[in-house]
Amino acid sequence: MPEHAPLELPEHPRLVANLVHFARALRKAGLRVGTGRVADATRAVEAAGFTDRRDFYHVLEACFVSRPEERRVFAQVFRLFWRDPRFMEHMMAMMLPALRGVAEERQAEAAEKRAAEALLHGAEPPATPQREEKEEGETEIEIDASLTMSAEERLRTLDFEQMSADEIARARRILAGLTLPVRPIPSRRAVGAPSGRAIDRRRTLRAAIRTGGEMQRLHHARPRPRWPNLVALCDISGSMSQYSRVILHFLHAVSNRKGAGWSEVHAFTFGTRLTNITRHLRARDVDAALAAAGAEAQDWEGGTRIGDCLHAFNRDWSRRVMGQGAVVLLITDGLERGDPERLEREMERLRLTARRLVWVNPLLRFGEFAPKAQGIRAMLPRVDSLRAGHSIATLEELAAALCAPEDAGERARLMSALAPGAA
Repeated sequence: MPEHAPLELPEHPRLVANLVHFARALRKAGLRVGTGRVADATRAVEAAGFTDRRDFYHVLEACFVSRPEERRVFAQVFRLFWRDPRFMEHMMAMMLPALRGVAEERQAEAAEKRAAEALLHGAEPPATPQREEKEEGETEIEIDASLTMSAEERLRTLDFEQMSADEIARARRILAGLTLPVRPIPSRRAVGAPSGRAIDRRRTLRAAIRTGGEMQRLHHARPRPRWPNLVALCDISGSMSQYSRVILHFLHAVSNRKGAGWSEVHAFTFGTRLTNITRHLRARDVDAALAAAGAEAQDWEGGTRIGDCLHAFNRDWSRRVMGQGAVVLLITDGLERGDPERLEREMERLRLTARRLVWVNPLLRFGEFAPKAQGIRAMLPRVDSLRAGHSIATLEELAAALCAPEDAGERARLMSALAPGAA
């Protein structure tokens, strides 16, 4: 084993104490960090040294990060704790409320608010200095906050990507109580109904036989309702990871809710390959269900090959799950890295086999969103509806849209941008 030169530490070193505080912040932000990992990190830093910040970053990442989805949170906590000399003022500014319209507040980056919340755990925001006297002639403005948005209303409209760890936990509890209703499909089979419009000839003749051939009354029937299947294809690539996790919580609640109207709920994840997670979502415990689904899908936060994954679905699963007039939810941002022509063919085949194809795209949270990417231009003409899916409110609107077959969402507006001569 090679021997490393002894580390030159000051007389009263603080590195170990800082590593402990850094580990506490990571644990508060949601990472699984224990005392054993702190000891490993201390020995690793002692062996590797900390003269190069990049080496220091990767050494700590190797010790504290165990899952791909934790890298983004680790990066934000590391930047705020070790790099930014004014991270305390920056985090305080992020956590303080701001008045919209007075000044444009900067949108927090992914996992940045969660990192700031973890580092400020237990800290008190700076007190606002009180003015002793009001200057003569100065107008005092009082703001009535009785009609401002409540915490729950704000949570319903907040972007999943901008939520803290506590807000994500509350959002999941709200989504667990949502339903995804659907209209039944009329079938050719009939069921007896006194108020039915059609005459039930079989029951009428059988009753006449019991009375010697005399037809005393006419029995009526109505079409027996048939519930469709729900097929969800969820993108778990790097750009969709935060949204897909929350939406999978929503799909788990739909899968386990009795009397929701769906015949069966089938769920698939895709990034670089297609994975069937239907049986995992049937587990009653949501944490166990999503842990099993995450272990089954090996392409979390990877690339995106939508065309290849849709080809695998159309070839291997379409006939098995699409035979009951299924409604398909395609949850992706449409940022394809493969062949757009193949994506176009597979989308056309999926549209022909689905009773209704609804595209849920979190990119619609941007008001200036336009169909400029090739993948989006190939997918848009072949869906029945295009809806946003970046907050609780948009998922509630999606539930209402499924009961309205004529609802097209944002499809018509974006299709006009694809028309020749559109700006």
